[in-house]
Amino acid sequence: MTITDQVLGPLLHADPASPRITHYDDAAGSRVELSGTTLANWAAKTANWFRDELDIQPGDPVAVLLPPHWQTAGVLLGAWWCGATVVTSAAGAAVALCGVAQISEVTESEELVAVGLDALGRGITGLPPRVRDFATEVRVHGDTFQPGATGPDTEKVLAAARAQAIALGLAAEDRLLCTTSWDTEIAGGILLAVLTAGASLVQCTSTALAALPHRCVAERVTVTLGAEVPPLRRAG
Repeated sequence: MTITDQVLGPLLHADPASPRITHYDDAAGSRVELSGTTLANWAAKTANWFRDELDIQPGDPVAVLLPPHWQTAGVLLGAWWCGATVVTSAAGAAVALCGVAQISEVTESEELVAVGLDALGRGITGLPPRVRDFATEVRVHGDTFQPGATGPDTEKVLAAARAQAIALGLAAEDRLLCTTSWDTEIAGGILLAVLTAGASLVQCTSTALAALPHRCVAERVTVTLGAEVPPLRRAG
């Protein structure tokens, strides 16, 4: 089974309606919450798009050059679902996905896709020629996905994610508030560690530190990574 099958399958079987990712962007003043079902739908749309539009095959390198965000989660899980190898460099990648501000810097991939990271998933207007808009293209694809072969790095990535979950001390009942990057020894490592543990993630970007104590109470956070919020336990 693919990475995404092995991660999302148990979550959807156990409790598809519970939140798996809650994303705060304090600069935009937004909060977006995705249940297991909604996260799987976004991942399926993305996986279908990768395979049907970009012809991504198991093992193909997909560069995800994006900050922590709920859309980034869909990109990562979609890439893993179709067996792609997620990398953090555009050099030699079959496709690279980046933010609008990075478009001029990413020149080494076969395909370039801009991800707007809009709170509501809206598309981007006025993109340069030959730059695809992720939100506009992915939206029309199906909410279910039939995976094919697994990628060559599946077991290595999952083993690293399980080890990271243990190192962070995560259990299935945990709600992790994170203010850091997701990348560890693998791309998207923190996200994958949380989901592998059966836990859920409260991701904060452009973080307003003064808001965190109240947010931790409201979101029933049990552990933090990055910012310290006494008396909660810090991961790791």
